[in-house]
Amino acid sequence: MEEMEALIEQTVEMIKRGLDERKIRARLPKEKADEIIEIARARIRAKDKFSRTDLWMDLEGLRYATHEVVAEYRAKRVKPKSIADVSCGVGIQLIFFAKYAEKAYAIDIDEKKLFYAMKNAEKYGVKDKITFIHGDSLSKEVVDQIDADVVFSDPARPPEMPERRLEDLLPSPLEVYEAYKHKTDAFIFDLPPQIRREKVPWRGEFEYIDLYGALNRLTFYFEPLAKAERSAVMLPKGVRLESNPNLENIIEWSGEVKDYLYEIPRSIDYADLINELFHAVGGNLWMLIREKRRAVATSDEEVNSEYFKRRYIVRSVLDFHPVRINDFLKREGYGRVTLKISIPDKEYWQFRRRVEQGLKGEKRAYLFKFKDKAIIAEPLD
Repeated sequence: MEEMEALIEQTVEMIKRGLDERKIRARLPKEKADEIIEIARARIRAKDKFSRTDLWMDLEGLRYATHEVVAEYRAKRVKPKSIADVSCGVGIQLIFFAKYAEKAYAIDIDEKKLFYAMKNAEKYGVKDKITFIHGDSLSKEVVDQIDADVVFSDPARPPEMPERRLEDLLPSPLEVYEAYKHKTDAFIFDLPPQIRREKVPWRGEFEYIDLYGALNRLTFYFEPLAKAERSAVMLPKGVRLESNPNLENIIEWSGEVKDYLYEIPRSIDYADLINELFHAVGGNLWMLIREKRRAVATSDEEVNSEYFKRRYIVRSVLDFHPVRINDFLKREGYGRVTLKISIPDKEYWQFRRRVEQGLKGEKRAYLFKFKDKAIIAEPLD
């Protein structure tokens, strides 16, 4: 394995130098070249996802692996005495659970991914806490080997799914529950954030996670592990908001754009916690926009809160027409525009070229749309 590790590291450096793949392959053992090159490529692409640069994974494993920041947050929240990951992949989430657990089980039907999980557990120093099981996590043979307080599963999501449903995930949480319910009543499922909550047949907590400003995860905790019905977490800040059915509804909609705008994190929007947000912030806020991709509040006085994704000051409100928008941007010395509007993909670049045509300034504008009006704003933070 030391020789393999050295070859992977050498391949990473060759790829970074832009060496032709044929020349790279010529320096590698023929029977291992494909695997070494893929691991090397995964390590290069993983630099923003993990603190370590020496992990073992293929590109598919990297795609599905839990971000290290999310893995650490969930592990600290649960701190299980013992836990089983019934579809562990390359093992990142289980490894972080194992940091706090006395005992852990890594199960996967893919022998290569299980081997990668073992190597990664060794890198993080938790290999001795984990029992690695190669097999079908739903089979009686595997289930009988598990003695854990908590069962965790992050199932694969087929990309062609027209609607997010539990029965289409692999393995299905419904089947995992049936296989392990005689073992424990504490389950954690990593679910697609788009899944409708009424499709989940159990009592527990829906926790939506934003990571660096983008919606990243929905974690469902069964009732023994739940802290609220719904929650939202903004990472890496660690700011959390929980549902409270006893709060008075103070959401009011604004018919006009005021002096300031506030982007609400999608985790808060998806969790239906905007009322809780308004109570927590305590400012004089009104809802302005709530679309599939964004929710925006407005106010006539600046409101500061760590819950907001980003805050803006409004510079102008004008008719939503690319020529008029462009004229204003030129006149005010803007050089770039970030579009915060819902627009069909086929029209995006044409519209953007029209509003940015001839801009030469240094400032960046943020463009929102409210009804038939364009809002030109600049970030406060």
